[in-house]
This record gives sequence, C-alpha cells and structure tokens, in this order.
Amino acid sequence: MFQILGVIVIGAIIGVLARLLLPGKQHISMIATVALGVVGAIIGGLIAHALGWGEITELNVGGFILAVLAALLLVGLYTGVAGRGRNRAVR
Repeated sequence: MFQILGVIVIGAIIGVLARLLLPGKQHISMIATVALGVVGAIIGGLIAHALGWGEITELNVGGFILAVLAALLLVGLYTGVAGRGRNRAVR
C-alpha cells in the first residue's frame, strides 16, 4: 500500500518537474500530469535498472534523472497529440 502511494507521490513530483522544464504552456490536467509522471518514473527506473544503476524500487539520482527525461518526452508527446485535436476543432 505504501509503495503505491510512494510511486504516486514521486510520479507527481516528476510530472510537475517535467512540465516546468518543458518550454511553453501545456494544457494538461493534474491527473494527466501525475499519470505521465508515474509512467516516466517506471520507464526511468527500468532503464536505470537495465544500466545497472540500482533496483527499480530504489530512489537514486540516475533513475530520477532518467525518469524526468522520460516524463519530459511523454508530456511533450501528450501535448503534441492533444494540441493537434484542439487546433482542428478551432478551424
């Protein structure tokens, strides 16, 4: 139970960091930010584990940096996909 709560909290932090580091304004809900942060945290943890930087359940600097980079990519992709649909509706 506490592990799931920890992943959600870390995911929220990673998602917010990714949105702050990404230039421009993103029209993303807080739930989507947390979800993308959690997915980014999992991807970053898996990559760090594959590189031998620690276990996926550990909180380490390399995994955290990779998680933020993965979340940056995910937020950028989400914004691009969601933005395309929004622009078509305006025309």
